[in-house]
Amino acid sequence: MAVLMGSPVPLIERFGAMGTQVEVQVIGGNHSVIHQAKARIAALETRWSRFRTGSDVSALNRNAGSSVPVAPETILLLERAVAGARATGGRFDPTVGAALLSHGYDRTFADVADAAQDLHPFPVVDGSWPMIEINAFASTASIPEGTVFDPGGIGKGLAADLVAAELADQADGILVNIGGDLRLCGTGPDPAGWIISIEDPFVPMRELACLALPEGAVATSSCVQRRWETADGVVHHIIDPFTGTSARTGVASVTVVAAETWWAEIQATSLLLQGPGGLADLDDTVEALIVTDEGECHATPLLDAVLR
Repeated sequence: MAVLMGSPVPLIERFGAMGTQVEVQVIGGNHSVIHQAKARIAALETRWSRFRTGSDVSALNRNAGSSVPVAPETILLLERAVAGARATGGRFDPTVGAALLSHGYDRTFADVADAAQDLHPFPVVDGSWPMIEINAFASTASIPEGTVFDPGGIGKGLAADLVAAELADQADGILVNIGGDLRLCGTGPDPAGWIISIEDPFVPMRELACLALPEGAVATSSCVQRRWETADGVVHHIIDPFTGTSARTGVASVTVVAAETWWAEIQATSLLLQGPGGLADLDDTVEALIVTDEGECHATPLLDAVLR
């Protein structure tokens, strides 16, 4: 991100959390804002990680079919997940965890390659999306028996939303980037706002487009980065819920710009499963860029105008 002379200089810190790299930028604030952001992200990871036995998500998965107590933040996560599944007709499905497990993704990604195995397709849907039961008043929830809840990208996106919104009043501007899911609030380091680069999924450091955003959110879903070998070939972490296997739609990556990161993440996953034809169905509150396996770019008008 370029910073012009005379522009406010951000405080920047990068660290690992939620199985990925995190970056927090603060304009017009002090280091305590960054410390609070780190602590909040760590707390959300403790609640939402499916790899931590004491997390709310692990409790839901161990007790599938039964109601368990969960934190208010987890209620919000589940509510957002249900909203996303309904809005996309099940293309975004937070209960694909069983399919991920069948592909060997039963541990943190750094160790997945060592778990290569024969694939056992695990279709998650049969034309209707399985309901998650939520009792916000009692702060309890349950997932359908035989399913596994995987917060995946929506967890990272919602965490970015929560942290940025909760700390926005302590600084002139804040950016929270969790594994490429970004939430932007307030004053950016450039007169045009926050300068966001969209990277070529096939050529790291090559810029496909450059955005100047006053605020909002950006999320990217990619089939290129989290890939591993199994006895049946190469797979990736984005599951097509209608087949129970890694999505094969000819799309390498999707980037979505929206008001909130959790919604951008849901739309990115849905578009990756739909392919370029899905762009026609987006409403005017969302912009998107699709990169195909052949490197072709398809974008909504505003993003198409800034493609390199």
